[in-house]
Amino acid sequence: MTEQQSHQFERGTDGPKVIVAGVDGSDSSLRAAAYAAGLARRQGALLALVYVQPVLAAGAALGAPVAGTTEEIAEDLVTQVRDATERIKGVFDLRWEFHTFRGDPYNGLVKAADDLKADAVVVGASEQAGHRFVGSVAVRLVKAGRWPVTVVP
Repeated sequence: MTEQQSHQFERGTDGPKVIVAGVDGSDSSLRAAAYAAGLARRQGALLALVYVQPVLAAGAALGAPVAGTTEEIAEDLVTQVRDATERIKGVFDLRWEFHTFRGDPYNGLVKAADDLKADAVVVGASEQAGHRFVGSVAVRLVKAGRWPVTVVP
């Protein structure tokens, strides 16, 4: 048996089993979710969509209804995901879950990826100009070096 013959092609047996996609309602996060859904579908993996509800102490101190607003965002995201999966029902088979965590986006996604035993993390590129200097959630996830991270523009 030659070396070439000993390396047979394996089809879809060693890819990710759980893909975490961070969503926050931004265009880039929705593109990341769509990209992650395609990966999950092709790999037969579970797509775990994660929304991290920010804890805004300053907003709460000023009397802003922060908790209600973040709950509305989470409910809207779930509705969008359900609508999208209904449209592809019967055409594509996709297993998905929606999770919410509270905290800052980086630590929330780290906790989600750890708790869900993620094999890969997909996030949208930051749309905030300041993150080019300070560092975005995506850059921090890549630097953590704990999972393969895909950043979708």
